[in-house]
Amino acid sequence: MSIRVLQFICPTGYYGAERWINALVSANTDDAIEYHIAITDEPESSDEVLTRSILPEGQKHRLKMASKFDLLAIVRLARLLKDQQIDIIHTHGYKSDILGATAAKLAGVKSVCTPHGFENAEDSRLRAYMWLGGKAFHWFDQICPLSEDIEKTVVRDYGVDSRSVRLINNGVDLAEVEAAIADPKPHDCTDFTIGYIGQLISRKNLPATLDAFALFHGDHPNARLVLIGDGEEKPRLMEQASELGLSDAVDFLGFRDDRLQLLPGFDVFALTSSLEGIPRCVMEAMAANVCVTAFDIPGVDVLVKDEETGVLVPFGDTRSLAKAWGELMLSPETRKRLAEAGRSRVYSRFSAAAMAEEYAALFKNLSAKQVVSNA
Repeated sequence: MSIRVLQFICPTGYYGAERWINALVSANTDDAIEYHIAITDEPESSDEVLTRSILPEGQKHRLKMASKFDLLAIVRLARLLKDQQIDIIHTHGYKSDILGATAAKLAGVKSVCTPHGFENAEDSRLRAYMWLGGKAFHWFDQICPLSEDIEKTVVRDYGVDSRSVRLINNGVDLAEVEAAIADPKPHDCTDFTIGYIGQLISRKNLPATLDAFALFHGDHPNARLVLIGDGEEKPRLMEQASELGLSDAVDFLGFRDDRLQLLPGFDVFALTSSLEGIPRCVMEAMAANVCVTAFDIPGVDVLVKDEETGVLVPFGDTRSLAKAWGELMLSPETRKRLAEAGRSRVYSRFSAAAMAEEYAALFKNLSAKQVVSNA
């Protein structure tokens, strides 16, 4: 009999955590694991994680919420767990962690949480969610951070017992990347194209990318910066580009379904985030054989080894980043060497298939413990 695992998230779009869920589900080859996905159906929610999933319709679920703070959703979720005979609920994100951990207790099922990262939050509502989410960590049977830095934060800052914490590295769907780059959609040919794919939010620190590009563009006026993604920072970033005189050199392409097909058109990938787990966008770029340049921060440094699998510069050092782009522009051989080494690193250590195997083993272990406890 299969172990039924419900992936639960409160999605506002189709970003890292949502793509992570579908990568895990798609990579699963273990017949003992039957995945389901549930999302909250509420104002401003997105159902793309369901519509893009390979699961049959009977394993996709929508949890109705009358408002963003509808506490009756916990009761509905507990009922869903019982009705679908779910063995384990696996949550992603502060809000889903709070709802999921509580519903698991009501339904008497095992619970797993994967923290994908933490925010530099200024918004009071988000800070409240983070605080409650931190409390909810203590209610889970297992916490599975996807990077060593997140693991340290969970144990050190949130006081979670290390015995209930298990690091399982982030993984990328290599088949998806391979299919995309086999049918590329290169950007318009320029002297040099720097690209970014991801949310346009504060912790991605994209003003630094624009500042570095302004320095680089001064010496290389035919270069372009391509930003793929949407988010609350977009108006401010467009205004900054205009103030820097870069409006004609920076392309804001918005959210793109064909984002991976655009990767081959990048000469380098740029990431200037202030806070990350193990960034999926960097893994995808590396898997697509694109040279990655980034600020040296925890999480990114797990993937990018300076001058081995990409280029790292000190956090905030936009001048060094611009200089690195200049050197890479003049040395296609170096770009190729770093890109190939980066691709090899992702394939050997950060595949979704390896991640799926580790989670399958974890779910089997938890299920066995549940059987023993019920005996």
